[in-house]
Formats: sequence, C-alpha cells, structure tokens
Amino acid sequence: MLDATLYQSMFTRSPIGAIVLSASADPVILDVNEAFLRDVGQTREQLVGQVLFAVLPAPPEDPDDPYSNGVTALRNALARVLATGEPQSLTTQRYPIRSILADGREVFVERFWGVTNTPVFDADGSLRCIHHVSIEVSARKQAEEALLLSRRDALDAARRAEAERARLGAVLQAAPVGIVLADAGGKVIESNAAHDALWRRHCEPGAAPLDFSEWKGWWADGSARHGQALAASEWPLAAALRGEPSAHHLIEIETFGPSRARRIVVCSAAPIRGHDGQVDAAVVVLLDMTERLRAENALRDADRRKDEFLAMLAHELRNPLAPIMAASELLVHGAATPATVKQASSIIGRQARHLTGLVDDLLDVSRITRGLAVVDKSPLDLGTVVAEAVEQVQPLIASRGHSLALDVQAAPLTVHGDRKRLVQVVANLLNNAAKYTPPGGRIRLAAQAEAGRARLSVSDNGIGMTHELMARAFELFAQAERDADRAQGGLGIGLAVVRRLVELHGGQIAAASDGPGQGSCFTLTLPLAPGLAGAAGEHAPQSAAAGQALEVLVVDDNRDAVQMLGIMVQHFGHAVRTVHTAAEALAAAHDHPADVYLLDIGLPGMEGHELARRLRAGVAGAGAVLVAVTGYGGEEAHRTAVATGFDYHFVKPVKGGDLRLLLRDIAGTRGLGVQERRSAGGIRGRNLER
Repeated sequence: MLDATLYQSMFTRSPIGAIVLSASADPVILDVNEAFLRDVGQTREQLVGQVLFAVLPAPPEDPDDPYSNGVTALRNALARVLATGEPQSLTTQRYPIRSILADGREVFVERFWGVTNTPVFDADGSLRCIHHVSIEVSARKQAEEALLLSRRDALDAARRAEAERARLGAVLQAAPVGIVLADAGGKVIESNAAHDALWRRHCEPGAAPLDFSEWKGWWADGSARHGQALAASEWPLAAALRGEPSAHHLIEIETFGPSRARRIVVCSAAPIRGHDGQVDAAVVVLLDMTERLRAENALRDADRRKDEFLAMLAHELRNPLAPIMAASELLVHGAATPATVKQASSIIGRQARHLTGLVDDLLDVSRITRGLAVVDKSPLDLGTVVAEAVEQVQPLIASRGHSLALDVQAAPLTVHGDRKRLVQVVANLLNNAAKYTPPGGRIRLAAQAEAGRARLSVSDNGIGMTHELMARAFELFAQAERDADRAQGGLGIGLAVVRRLVELHGGQIAAASDGPGQGSCFTLTLPLAPGLAGAAGEHAPQSAAAGQALEVLVVDDNRDAVQMLGIMVQHFGHAVRTVHTAAEALAAAHDHPADVYLLDIGLPGMEGHELARRLRAGVAGAGAVLVAVTGYGGEEAHRTAVATGFDYHFVKPVKGGDLRLLLRDIAGTRGLGVQERRSAGGIRGRNLER
C-alpha cells in the first residue's frame, strides 16, 4: 500500500489539472495541483481555502449564448455529486478565466474544459470531499469550431457557386447572340440556344473537339480575302485556343440542316487562362448581322433610287416648262400671227396639262404614303371604266403605232368602286404598256368574271422586266431603273399609286414577265357586286338644258388666275363677273346675287372660308352653289370646306372639263330648291380633287 506522501506527490505533479473541494453546497478549495494553477494562472495562496466560485468567477451569463452557462453547469454537477454520491462529468464546458491586466483592468479569457467531479468517501462511507479534474480543451474546441465554420463556409460557397452558375446559365441561354464555350482541347463545354439556332445544330457538351472540317465559312470583311473560305486554323475559336487575343471578324457562314442557308455574322473569340497563364478554355460569340446588313443595303438602295427619282423629276418638270415659257414670251411680244397664237396657245395648254398630271401624280403619292387616299365607291360597270381609260390613252397608243386588242366580256362586270380612280388605274396600266413597248408593238386588254371576281389584265410585247424588278415593280421610285423611253416622260411612280388604289377597292394586282425583251403582263382582280349589273348607270349626271346660262362670280386675288377662270366660264356659255377681294365679293353679291360662287381660299383680309360663311348667312348666297377653288388638297382641307358651307371642293389647277360638267349639272337643276338641287346634282361637299 502506497503512503500518503506518494499520493500527495502524484496529485501535485499530475499533468492534468485537479483540485479538491469540500463536500458542501458552496464548495471551498481544499487543495490544488500545479497543472491547475498553470491552467488558471493563479497561485496556491490565492486559491486554497477560498470559495470556488468566489476566486474563479465567470462573466455574467448571456441568455442568447448557449455556451454562456459555465457557473450554472458546474454548480448543478457538484449538486448532483452531493445528492447521489456518484461522479459527474461535463463534456466541453465553456468557463472563461478571469485575468487582471497590468493596467488593473479585469478581463475574461474564453476557455473550454472537460470536467469530472468524483466523490471521495471515508472508511465509514461518509462523503469526505470532491475530486475535481479539469482538462482544458480550448484548442480542440476552437479547431472543431473552425472546422465547422469551414464546412459551413464551404457549403455556402458551393451554394453561391451553384446559384451563380444557374444565373450565368440563364444569362447564357437568354442572350440574343450565339455563345459557345470550349475547353483547351476544343471540346464544347456549353453552348446556348441562340448559337444552336443560328447554326441549326446542337453542340453536345463533351463531344469530339471542334475541328471545323464540317463547318463552312467565308470571309465577308470586304478585304482582299473577302469571299475566301476559312481554313480550320483560321476560325476564331482555333485562334483563341492558340492564345491569340480576341478580335472581331465578319464571316459568312452556311448553316446545317436541309436548307443550308447563308448568314453573315460578327464572330469574336477570346482565350480563358488559368492561374498559370495557360489557356484552359475559350469563348466564342456570334452576332447575326444578316437582317441588319440587308436593311442597310435596302436603305442605301432606296436612297439611291430616291436621288435618281429627284433628278428625273427635275428633268420632267423642266420639259413642259421650256415650251410654256417660250410660247408665253412669243404671245407677250404681240408680233405673232393668229395661226402662231393658236399654235402657241395649244402648246401652253398641252404642256400645262402634262405639268398638272405630274403634280397630280406627286399628290397621289403624298396622300398614299400618309394613308390619306380615299375612294368614293358606288356600283359601276368595269366595261365603262375600260372604255374611258382607252379613250384617255388612245392618243399615246396611236402616236407610237401600237395595236390595241380589247377582249371585254359582253355581260356587265359590276363592281363597287370609284369610277374616276378605277379609270386612273386602267389608264395607268395602258399608258405603262404603251411607254415601255417599242413603236409598232402589240397591247392587249382582257376583262372577264372569274370565281366571283372581275379579272382585268393588260399585256404587251415590250421591253419586259427582270425578276428583281418584278419583285419591286409596285414600289416607289423602282420604275426609275427601267430602261424607259424617256421621250414619253413620266415620273415612274404610277404603279405604286395603282397598287394602293386597287387595294383600297379590296382588290389585288400582280406583275409578270418572262424577262427582258419578253413583254409584261399586269393583272388586277376586284370583287364583283352580284345583282347590281344594272345599277352602274343609275347615278349618271343629268344634262343641263340648252341655253340655261348661270350667273357666276369668280373671286381670286391672283389677277391672272381670276382672268383665265373667268374666260373659261364665259367660254362654257355662262355669265361671269370677277373680283379680287372678299369685300368686293360681298358687295357684288349684294348688288346682284349669283347662281354659283367660285371662291379662292387664300384671300387677303378675309379668307375664303369666312367669305363662304357670310354668303351663306345672307340672301345672296343662301340658295347658291359655293365652290372652293384652292391650292390646298387632302381630306382635311375638304372637310374644312364642307364645314364652312361649300358644296364642292376643287384643287388648283381646275380642269376645264370638270368645271364644264359641274356647271352643266348645276344649270340642269336650276329650277329646283336647294336641297333638291343638291340631291339631284351630286352629294353636297363632293371632293373634285383628283
């Protein structure tokens, strides 16, 4: 049996900290070994004989910290030893140790312990004391927490990386440009939907390296190599995998799949380097430029055709102006013979009509491009439209020595349409055929019913059209490129007007040609109006009774214009007076009311709309016919004229034939009341603009 001295030596020098506590509720330190003193940084004199929790206090417990309960846990364990007489252990208990700094401040150093409290009994079985052993595990605890934190950080990092990868994947797939990633060996890591759609082929990740033996591309950068095929080593991806810096290349590619379409792309590639600077992967980006380049080419082509058109317009406007100016100078000098005067007047009239036609064409194009063109539909026979159109174009056809064959079915081809506009359409097609057919050519017009529609075609054996021109035959300015006979003049915009007018009638028009020198054929179809074959002539204007002259007052501040309009009206057999201001017009109307007032809108002092209101308000104009004669065209000007009391709306220059027919119709209804006259003579507010 070992003696007490040996036991004391073993206790004192044990490498594990230990103390002996009294067996009481508030234990006193009876003995302490050297290892414990080192652990807590105290001396024997400071501890022995002192209450445990007085000399080794812990900081106040934090209810939010699950480890901040060292004093409570140790008290409970000691209480259980006293109550049960059995050892009690505490695994990894946080119990900070108080330390006094050199400046006197008290601090608590966080420490973790593994504690065992063992009861010691006397020979008679009485509890003598408690052997308290504490092993500091602070380093192990910190390592465990660091490992746990590291694992938590690693898990968070993995989650963030996965979320970032998902975001990048979403961006990659949503990108409107083609993107493909390849590893250092050229194998595809990932490609997005835009890339697969562009090439029409799915790039399977991990497949064989891209050697581009199947991929076809040609340089499209306008350089000396333009049009040359790319070698496998020249593809931007291959260059990037070699470590070459990124660059942008314009390349024409051929897609996969049955269609093998050609696309022009901007292709750029860049190497992706690792920490050692070596190329680990590469990224390629492809931007499809096909539609943009086509649009740019189309804009340049349209701009070129516009410039050509403007040059041709200037030429066409100068052509009629030259003879007009020459003839007017001859008449002004007064040395011309009657025959010369008649010839000069004929030239001026003919060239003025030609000039008016050019302006009308431009106005039509303006209205059509702004969506302002309207048609006044009523039942009419397409045969009468053809007859009137042929009558208009016959002089041109005869002057060029063409033969015109007509094949129009005998039964009426009744359609809902605007007579004047449809005559314009057919006359334009005939005029086109006559102009683009060499002298002595053949022109054929056919019209018949077909599957509930009227089908009208105009064909010729003229210069024909290329396929490219046929595709743009109805576009503005496209006709300027046709190798036309410029001696016939014209702006080359008639077919654009024709197409829009046909569409406004619910119809369609198409052009066909077997090529240059093979002639052309234009075919239009219009919906038939069943059961209305006899309605075409129901609204024919009434003829004026012979000798029913009208009193007409012409108002215009332009003295030349009012003089010529007055001469024209007088030539039609009516009495005419002319004035130049609104005040003169009101005075003349008061002294001698007129049947018809031809009023300019842009009058000085009081414009024509106000003059019309005052005439309507007085006795002199209440039952008269008011006709606006103005340079302002379009539907807005027409609506304004109607709102201010005008019955009709003419756009300058006034055509003599239209004015003669209007005055004839008014004369034919002279004995009727105002409302009856308007019902018989036409719709009030009728727009007489072409």
